[in-house]
Amino acid sequence: IEQNPDTEQILSDRVNALVVHGSGASAEVLREANAADADLFIAVTDQDEVNLVSCIIARQLGARQIIARVKSGHFESGQFDASALGIDLIINPESVVAEEIAEVLRYTEATDAAEFADGKVVFVGYPITEDSDLAGLAIRDIGLIGPLYPFVVVAITRGDETVVPRGDDVLQAGDVAYIVCKKSDLARIAPLFGIGRAENGSQRVFVLGGSRIGRNLTELLARRGFRVTIVDRDPDIAQALAREFDEPVRVLNTRGTDMDTLRSEGLGKAEAFIAVTHDERSNILCSLLAKKHGADRAIALVDGQEYLHLSPQLGVDASISPRLATASAILKYVRRGDVADVAVVEQANAEVLEFVVHEDSPHLGQPLRNLALPRGVNLGAIIREKDVIIPKGDTELAAEDHIIVFALPDAIGDVEDFFAASGA
Repeated sequence: IEQNPDTEQILSDRVNALVVHGSGASAEVLREANAADADLFIAVTDQDEVNLVSCIIARQLGARQIIARVKSGHFESGQFDASALGIDLIINPESVVAEEIAEVLRYTEATDAAEFADGKVVFVGYPITEDSDLAGLAIRDIGLIGPLYPFVVVAITRGDETVVPRGDDVLQAGDVAYIVCKKSDLARIAPLFGIGRAENGSQRVFVLGGSRIGRNLTELLARRGFRVTIVDRDPDIAQALAREFDEPVRVLNTRGTDMDTLRSEGLGKAEAFIAVTHDERSNILCSLLAKKHGADRAIALVDGQEYLHLSPQLGVDASISPRLATASAILKYVRRGDVADVAVVEQANAEVLEFVVHEDSPHLGQPLRNLALPRGVNLGAIIREKDVIIPKGDTELAAEDHIIVFALPDAIGDVEDFFAASGA
C-alpha cells in the first residue's frame, strides 16, 4: 500500500507484489489490499499515527499478525500496551539502529557483526588490507590452517559484488571477507586480518548528532563502559543533551567538521567516530574527516542504497542503515519455526540465518560435501547441544542441530525450502 505515485511506480517495476494506491489508514484501501486474509500485516510508514491506525483496522478486518514501526519512545517505555490495540510487535527504528551500531563497535574493524546461538557463534565482516596475512591466499589454503584457526569464509565482497567463494577463489586487498567462527576463538583469529579484539570496554567514542538515535546510542554505550562525547551544532540541542547526560558523557556544541575542537577533546585517541545525523552525506564526510584526524574507525548512518555501496569504497568502516536494521528486526520476528534467528548483512546485501535441523530431514547423516546446497549459500557453523562445530566436508548433520547459513538474496527462498521440515 503506497500513496506516493513515484514510489508506487518504482515498486510496480521492481517488486513482485500487488501494489495498491492509497492510505494505509483507510479501511477501504485495506479491504482492496485483502488485509482481512493477511497472515502478516506490517505498517512501516514514516508516520506513527498512520502505522497505528492501519494496524488497528487491519486487526479488525482479520489480519492474523500485526507489526508496527513506531518512532516515539513512549511506546518502549511501558506507558503503552500495544497488545490492547491488537499489535503483536512494535519496532522502534532508533533503538534498533543504536543496538546494531553498538554490536558492530564491539568488534574492532568489523564492517558487519552478528551473534547467534546465544552468543556462542559470531558472524563478522573484516576488510582485507595489503599487509593482511590472508591477502593472496586461496580459500582452500585458508582451510589448511583450520586446526589452529577454525573459521569459515562464507562470503567475499569485492567492489559492488558479493559472492560465495569456491576453493580456488583468492582473497585480495580491498575485499571484505565475511567469516563465521566460535566467539571464544575470535581473539586469535582476528590478528590474521591485522585486527585485535577490543576488550577493555572503556574506549573513547565520539557520536555526531543529538537526534533520538544519537541519544539512544550514547546512553547504550555509556552503560557499556564507553567514554562518550556527543556532538551537535545546535546550541539548544546541546543544552538539552547536557541536562540529559551526566559524567562521564561529554557534550560538545560544535560542527562535525570542526576538527580543531574535536582534536582538542581527544579525537586522536578515539576508538570510533559515529555520525548519526539526518544528513547521510554529512555523516560520510564527517566520519571520514574524523578518521583522517586520528579516529580509529569511521561509522556512518547511511540509508540510500547508492551510499551504502559507495561508503566502504570511500573508507567508511561500517555503514548502518535504519531501513535495513528495521527490516532485520522484522525478519527476526517473522522467520520463526525452522529459522531460529536471522541477521541482514547490509553491505553484502545478504542474510545470515540460523536453521533448526528436524529429525525427519532428508539431509541427516550425509557428509556436507554431498549436500547439493542452493547456489549462493554457504554453511558456517553447526551448534550441537552445547558444542560449536566448524564444519568440514565430511561433517554430518544430526537432528536438532542449529546451523548458521549465509545466503545471497536470490537463494533465501531456496535455502529455506532446503532445510524445511519434511512435508512443510
